[in-house]
Amino acid sequence: MNHPELQAEVARRRTFAIISHPDAGKTTLTEKLLLYGGAIRLAGSVKARKTARHATSDWMEIEKQRGISVTSSAMQFDYNGYRINILDTPGHQDFSEDTYRTLVAADSAVMLIDNAKGVEEQTVKLFKVCRLRSIPIFTFINKMDRTGRDPFELMEDIESVLGIRSCPVNWPIGIHGDFKGLYHRDTRLIELYSGGDHGQDQVQVETISIDDPACPSKIGQSYYDKLIEDIELLDVAGDEFDLEKILSGQLTPMFFGSATNNFGVEPFLNRFLTYTKSPTPRVAEEVGAIDPADDRFTGFIFKIQANMNPAHRDRLAFMRVCSGVFEKGMTVWHSSTNSRIKLAQPQTFMAQEHETVETAYPGDIIGLFDPGIFRLGDTICTGAPVRYSGIPLFAPEFFSRVSPEDSMKRKQFLKGVNQLSQEGAIQTFKRPNIGREEMIAGVVGVLQMDVLEYRLKSEYGVNITRETLPFRFVRWVVETPKPLDRLRLTSTTAIAEDRVGRPVLMFENEWSIRLACENNEGLVLAETADRMNADEME
Repeated sequence: MNHPELQAEVARRRTFAIISHPDAGKTTLTEKLLLYGGAIRLAGSVKARKTARHATSDWMEIEKQRGISVTSSAMQFDYNGYRINILDTPGHQDFSEDTYRTLVAADSAVMLIDNAKGVEEQTVKLFKVCRLRSIPIFTFINKMDRTGRDPFELMEDIESVLGIRSCPVNWPIGIHGDFKGLYHRDTRLIELYSGGDHGQDQVQVETISIDDPACPSKIGQSYYDKLIEDIELLDVAGDEFDLEKILSGQLTPMFFGSATNNFGVEPFLNRFLTYTKSPTPRVAEEVGAIDPADDRFTGFIFKIQANMNPAHRDRLAFMRVCSGVFEKGMTVWHSSTNSRIKLAQPQTFMAQEHETVETAYPGDIIGLFDPGIFRLGDTICTGAPVRYSGIPLFAPEFFSRVSPEDSMKRKQFLKGVNQLSQEGAIQTFKRPNIGREEMIAGVVGVLQMDVLEYRLKSEYGVNITRETLPFRFVRWVVETPKPLDRLRLTSTTAIAEDRVGRPVLMFENEWSIRLACENNEGLVLAETADRMNADEME
């Protein structure tokens, strides 16, 4: 493919993640974007989760039972000439590490906020990850069909809690459960929403200019007066729209709407696609940034998921295309094995529906059949080998000793634990002095333990016993002045190894960590570690 064609394909792609606190309506918004993109014809009702079909991105049974997203899905569709890749992230805080990995593959983020609750705890954590990567953040204030907080109050909340200025692109008319429509500041047009089955179909809209003499009577004099007052205040005291600041992550544009009723979804989607970035360069070790329009193909693995279809026992590695053109059946260099491999059975996604992909371009997310060779953070490329910066391991905060109820099923147990560890769903540790039978599972959030137990039972046929351990911190040993068993440590501190044999210390409290460093000059500990290749467990 010649350069101009590749550049055109890059220019029309948009790859973004949606982040939010649980229950802010993220899964609903994702589904409505798919509805407007023509990817689905009828939106399922999220309110009727137990009886209706579940949201398109929630494919795992435990997600359906609990009504939460615990895995990140990737969905692709076309809209108005754009090729859109949505990365739907777990909203639950126990899966923040999975969300971090997903954000590594995104070029921008949509931050969803409940209009009655404002900025919530999990939103803060996810926002910080976005800021670390300096990716643009677009804010969608959701649930405007319900009584909520004053929009000016929400702007203040975003600035005081998140430390980022905001610029409303549109403004709501009616915030006390009487939401009538939106005023768009860029066009001076008002969109009024009429009745109908908005939950499932695209909403019908009536448009009128704010300068039209009939406007006050059309929306109601009191609503009109309040809107004029708000606009004047915004124009005087608010931040100006500055696309450069938005794209550098210094300013967040605000949109208002109701994902459940489809109010404001389409105007948000249109403006978001216009404002946000096409795929951006990714930094590789030693060679620096690689332009998406570079002729050679490169990509990296940011997620591994086994058993998306339990009937087929499949295992997929999710790859972000970073540069060049991906072609089905191509032979590439693979960083983990340092060898050339053929990429077979590549797929694109609409949740459980997979389609074989012949070609893909930067920004696209592809599922690769994984016979067990891929690791999180792997780079694959044509031409001379390059390595993209890896995805770090985060220190778990909850630990349990896990073992199979039936010792005859230990082989299946180890296989399941090993695969879930490779996916990044859990981390595993062993204490050398305890014996080879012990397996410690470490997770960032306790709900991940439930998922571990559920998936081992449903996918590998293994029931497990769990014994909660008192540790709350693990630290990787970077440097040590003497053998670990000769360090001066508290009696509750344990010496262990991670999955690839690196030494770690497990602590019950922060005081023990401080004491370990104070009592052992030259001891260097780390809260994160690079992912490394690991041999399969026996």
